Amino acid sequence: MTKNFKNRWVDYLVFGLSLFLLFCLIFESYIELPRLVAWVGRWHPLLIHFPIVLLLICAFLGLMNKKIPKVLLTFSVLTALLTAISGFFLGQENSANGELLFWHQWLGGALALLAAVWYWLEGIQFDKPIFNKALQVILVGLIIFTGHYGGMVTHGEDFLALPIEKREAEIPENPLIYDDVVARILDKKCVSCHNPNKKKGELLMTSLDNLLAGGEVRNTVVPGNPQESEIIRRLHLPFEDEEHMPPEGKQPLDPNEIQILERWISLGASDTLRIQHLEPSEPLVDLINELMMPDPMEKWAKLPIVADSTLRRLSSDYVTIRRVAAGINAVSVNLYKSPTYRLAQLTSLQSIAEHIVQLDASGLPIGQEEMNFFASCPNLEWLEIDQTPITDVEMDTLKVLSKLKMLKVYNTPIGDQSIPVLKKMEALKQVYLWNTAMSVDALRDLQKEKPALFIDSGIDEELQASFVGSDSIPKN
Repeated sequence: MTKNFKNRWVDYLVFGLSLFLLFCLIFESYIELPRLVAWVGRWHPLLIHFPIVLLLICAFLGLMNKKIPKVLLTFSVLTALLTAISGFFLGQENSANGELLFWHQWLGGALALLAAVWYWLEGIQFDKPIFNKALQVILVGLIIFTGHYGGMVTHGEDFLALPIEKREAEIPENPLIYDDVVARILDKKCVSCHNPNKKKGELLMTSLDNLLAGGEVRNTVVPGNPQESEIIRRLHLPFEDEEHMPPEGKQPLDPNEIQILERWISLGASDTLRIQHLEPSEPLVDLINELMMPDPMEKWAKLPIVADSTLRRLSSDYVTIRRVAAGINAVSVNLYKSPTYRLAQLTSLQSIAEHIVQLDASGLPIGQEEMNFFASCPNLEWLEIDQTPITDVEMDTLKVLSKLKMLKVYNTPIGDQSIPVLKKMEALKQVYLWNTAMSVDALRDLQKEKPALFIDSGIDEELQASFVGSDSIPKN
C-alpha cells in the first residue's frame, strides 16, 4: 500500500512538472518571472549534464534489450523536466531571445516531455518493442540536436561545426576604418557575447547602429569621446573585475586593438572614414599598418618558453600574469597596491623580465628600484605608471626601452626634463601625461620633434590644434 502510494506521488510529480513545462513553453510571451524564480534558472548549466548522461544510459539499455531500472528512469525523467524548466527560466532573463535559443528551448522541452511519455509507457507496461525503440532513437536524436543548439547559444554558431582552417580576408590597402578594421576586431573578440542569439547586457555589436544604440548602459560608444565610452572603460578594467571586457575565459583584446578602438572613437566613430582621409601623423595610421602585418605574434615567436607553472607561482593576490595570447610566451603583468606594498612584488618577476610586453603599475608607490626593473624588460611595449610619485630623475631610466609604444605617466610630478627621454623612444606612438608639470612649450616642442606621436596632455582643443600633425579629417 505504502509503495503504491509513493509511486503515485512520483507519477503526480512527473505529470505536474510536464504540465508546468508545457504551460511555460506555450505562454512564454505572457510570463514575467519574479527575480528569485529567475535566479533558479542560473542552475541550468549545472543540472544539464545529469539528464543527458542518464537518459543516454536508459536509451542504450533499451536499445540493447536490457532491463531499465525503474529508479534510473524515474530520476532521469525528473532531472530532465527540472533542467528544461530551469532552462526556460534562464532564457527569460534575456528579453531578446534569438533563433538559436528558441530552438534550444523547444527541443529541450520536447526532450523532457518525450522522456515523461516514456516514463508513463513504462508505468503501464506498454509492450510494443518497435514503438519503444523508435521512441528511444528519437530521444537520442533530440539530445544531440538540443546539445548542438545549446553549444551554439553559449559559444557561437560555429562552435560544433566541423573544424576547418579559417583564413581571414586581408585588410585592403585603403580600408574603411569601421568595416575593415573595427568590425573585424569586434567580430573576433566581442560578438560571441553580443549577437542576436546571446545579447549580453542588451548590447548588440553586429553593426555600427547597434553599437551606437548601446545596451543597458547607453554610452557604449560616445563618438569623439573615448573617455566617456563604456566599451573603453571596461577594456581597461583589471582582468579580475566582473565588468572587464571580454570576460574571463575569453580572448582579450591586445593593446594595439584597444588603441585602434580609442582612436576610431576619438575621430568620431564614423563608418565612412578611410585610412587615406587621415594625416600621416595620425597614430591610427601606424596602428592599422601594424595590424596589417602578416602575423603580429611573429615578433614574440623567438622568446624562450615560460611554463604555466612558473606564471602561476609568480602570481599572487596583487600580481596578475597572463599570456597575451594562447601559446605565446609574451605576458602582460598587472600590479595592484597591497595593504603593505613591498618591492619584492615586482622584483620577484625578474626571471620573466624578457617575457613582459605589457605592464601596469598604476597607483603604486614606485621609485628608482622599480624603474630599474622596468628598464630591464627589453620587450616592454606597454607601460602604465600613472598616479605614481616618479620624477624626472626616475624617468631617465626608461630611455633604454627601445620597443615601448604606449606610456601612461599622467598624474605624476614629471616635468620638462623628461621630454628628452620621450624623444629618444623611437617606437613610442602614444603618451598620456595630463596633470604633470610639463609646460605647453615643452609639449609643443615634443610634438614638433615627433609629429606622429599621439600626445594626450589634457590641454584645451585650441592649443592641441596648434600642435604640428593635428588630427584633421577632410569633410567630403
